[in-house]
Amino acid sequence: IQHITDGPFLEALRGSLPFSLTRAQHRAVGDILADMTSPRPMFRLLQGDVGCGKTIVALHAVAAAADGGYQTALMAPTEVLAEQHFLSLCDSLEPLGMRVELLTGTTRAAAAVRSQIAAGHAHVVVGTQALIQEKTAFHNLGLAIIDEQHRFGVLQRSVLSDKGLNPDVLQMTATPIPRTLAITVYGGMDVTVIDELPPGRLPVKTSRVPENKINDLYAYLVDQVRQGAQAYIICPLVEESDKRDLTAVTSHFEELSAGPLVSLRTALIHGRMPTSDKDAAMGRFKRGEVDVLFSTTVIEVGVDVPNATIIVIENAAQFGLTQLHQLRGRVGRSTRQSHCFLLGKPQTQDGRRRLEALCTMTSGFDIAEEDLQLRGPGEFYGVRQAGLTDLRVADLIRDVRLLDQARRDAQDILHIDPHMEHPEHAALAGAARRSPFLGA
Repeated sequence: IQHITDGPFLEALRGSLPFSLTRAQHRAVGDILADMTSPRPMFRLLQGDVGCGKTIVALHAVAAAADGGYQTALMAPTEVLAEQHFLSLCDSLEPLGMRVELLTGTTRAAAAVRSQIAAGHAHVVVGTQALIQEKTAFHNLGLAIIDEQHRFGVLQRSVLSDKGLNPDVLQMTATPIPRTLAITVYGGMDVTVIDELPPGRLPVKTSRVPENKINDLYAYLVDQVRQGAQAYIICPLVEESDKRDLTAVTSHFEELSAGPLVSLRTALIHGRMPTSDKDAAMGRFKRGEVDVLFSTTVIEVGVDVPNATIIVIENAAQFGLTQLHQLRGRVGRSTRQSHCFLLGKPQTQDGRRRLEALCTMTSGFDIAEEDLQLRGPGEFYGVRQAGLTDLRVADLIRDVRLLDQARRDAQDILHIDPHMEHPEHAALAGAARRSPFLGA
């Protein structure tokens, strides 16, 4: 598929923006549109910390696809995030004459929505894994966008691509997972980094809170709320467990709401709640009717409340580094200074390293590199996302420069001998044919 970049939808989108793109966003749009005009399908990772403006960059790709008569599928890992994207895209695209549909596991009249998609009446379809169900068919899928791609498995991401005929693929993330880094070292995925936040944004200050200072933390939280701030308190469990000595969000909500936070307006949200109850609680928080939102990791992605400037994470060492970075990203979305407080004493060396990394690092790629060293690069070409790599000789971390040089050498060889027919490349061609991944 070769898209066009001078059509009416893209021109209208550019003219409708109420702000100027940052230089990094301009570069990202250029990279993506160059891919889309190429005869080779796009396979690009768009990386940028939360709040850097990845979505508006992706909208340029959506408009270019629509100008050529192609549909776009945007898959998000949770209904909360899918609904947020849907509302945002409706605001941005429907005034331009583009039709946006939402398809999740709880979508009413899902059959009717699928009929509209299959008939080609929808320019953009936003959804969850409902998009990759067998009964979901597209009329002319030309662009697949996967948001927070680290939340999906390899097979899930490939199934969405299979809904079209070699569509362009744009994956977005605030923190690449180790396997993604491993692939990019080999050049299988192009990478664009938005390394610039909108003017006025401040990095989130992250710190650990010892047990004897927790009451001081709650007093600080109450004081900040009285000055107009809002806060999240995150717990690893929904309910108490006999097997794990971890904080449960339901009991913690009841205890703090009747204790140190009794003067504040509090609400509770977790994954076991009906969707309507979750939406209601989230809506109240967004409208400023709730001061403190107690939650599990259901708000890890997809929540954008600029007035929220404090996040407290209970049993922080129990979360993965990627999760911690995503949770921290729920704050720091305005020009006010935001804070992330980590509670709980880590029981392992890896746990301590995760918390130290989060306190000292703000870059998503720096955090991903640390996560790579902690978890391993994953099994190349496989479905396992982390663990020991199956490379027989090279070590992805120790030999990263050597591996990158090998990738560049391979590209040079393919440039001068794309079909590997030259005599001096006979051995390499034979090895490729014997490979279970590269052979015909």
